Amino acid sequence: MTVAWTTRPAPDGLIVDAAPLASGYLRGKRALDCIVAAVLLVLLAPLMVAIGIAIRLDDGGPVLFVQDRVGARPRRRDGHLAWELYQFRIVKFRTMRVVGPAEEDVHRAFVRAFVAGRLQPLNGAPAPFKLRHDARITRLGRWLRETSLDELPQLLNVLAGDMSLVGPRPVPLYEVLAYAPEQRRRLGAKPGITGLWQIEGRGRVSFEEMVRMDLEYIQRQSLRLDALLLGRTLPAVLSRKGAR
Repeated sequence: MTVAWTTRPAPDGLIVDAAPLASGYLRGKRALDCIVAAVLLVLLAPLMVAIGIAIRLDDGGPVLFVQDRVGARPRRRDGHLAWELYQFRIVKFRTMRVVGPAEEDVHRAFVRAFVAGRLQPLNGAPAPFKLRHDARITRLGRWLRETSLDELPQLLNVLAGDMSLVGPRPVPLYEVLAYAPEQRRRLGAKPGITGLWQIEGRGRVSFEEMVRMDLEYIQRQSLRLDALLLGRTLPAVLSRKGAR
C-alpha cells in the first residue's frame, strides 16, 4: 500500500509506504471519536467556561488561540488508501500573550533547529521540544499547559473531523517544510490530541525519537491500541512529565 501526499502550498507528489489498515478501522475510529468527544464536551463544559473566564480576567485578551496546522485525510486512489495533506484551523485555550511577527520568527527558528537536531541537550537529556522560560507564556497559561487543559477545545476539531482523539501531533506548515522526506511519514494518519509520543515522550525525547514513536503508532494502529492510549492519557497528564 502506498500513501500519496498532496498539499498546497507544501511540496506534493511525495510517496511513502504505509501500514495496511484493518477493514472498518477508520469507520470505527471515527465513531469512537464522535462519541467520546461529544460526551467529554458535555461533561467538561462548566470547566471550559471557567477557564475561558479566567483567561479573560487574566489579561483581557482573546480566550482561544487559533492556528493553521497540517493534517491528513484518507482518500481512495486507484484502489489504494492515500493520505492527502491539507491545512485546518486548530483551536486551543490561549496560553501566551498576543505577540508580533518578530517573536513568532523566534519560535519558527527554534522549531527548525529542533527538527534538524541542532539544539544542545540539557543536563544529559534530549534537547527540549519547546522553548524553555518562554516569556510569551502567561502565568495562567503555564498552568494550563502543565495540566494540558489548554488542549480541551481541540475536542471541537475532533467532532469536525479534522483531528482524532488519538494520532500524531498536528504541526504548523513551517515545521512540515523543515522535514526530510522520511520524517514526513509521521503525518500518514489523522492527527490526534493524544498518542504514543504525547504519552511516552512528551517534551522528553529528541525529534527523531518523536518521529519513531509516531511511525510505530501508524504501523500498529487499531481500535484496541487507540482505547489503550486513551486509557493511559489521564495518568500521563496527571504526572505532568514533559509538560511546560
